[in-house]
Amino acid sequence: MSAVMANIHINIGSNQNRRENLSKAIGAIQTVFENTVFSRVYESKAFGFKGDDFYNIGINVTTNLTISDVVIILHKIEDNIGRDRRSPKFSSRSIDLDLTLYDAVIDKSHNLPRDDILKYNFVLMPLAELSPNLTHPQQHQTYTQLRTTMDELKSYNIEILNKE
Repeated sequence: MSAVMANIHINIGSNQNRRENLSKAIGAIQTVFENTVFSRVYESKAFGFKGDDFYNIGINVTTNLTISDVVIILHKIEDNIGRDRRSPKFSSRSIDLDLTLYDAVIDKSHNLPRDDILKYNFVLMPLAELSPNLTHPQQHQTYTQLRTTMDELKSYNIEILNKE
């Protein structure tokens, strides 16, 4: 008997060696999770500090892991790519992997659904692209509806990560 599979959304961001680091994170995620589907790559200005522009990408996957296990795995992937956890919240990042959604679970201790969905277009836009008709479990609006309140970002096909 197999465990119930959860549909989850992960947001990945980087503004240091961003092509290489996003590619490494995607590869690591594909080794752990099933049914990976990727958004376009979105480019955004650094928020809350002066720094290079970020690339962000959203990934929908399925898993039978618990929320805590997913978070542990994402932290290990970040550590392997060189994430410095001592740096301030708003600072340059080699890699940032955030569990954004875990089915329609509302869990304040794990910040699910992630507050950033409603705050930042670089989190909402990839999610709306991949799950346009999915409804936010607290706002009761689709991600497409929520997206209309935010400015558009420049985006690229994922193949940009393979270019020099």
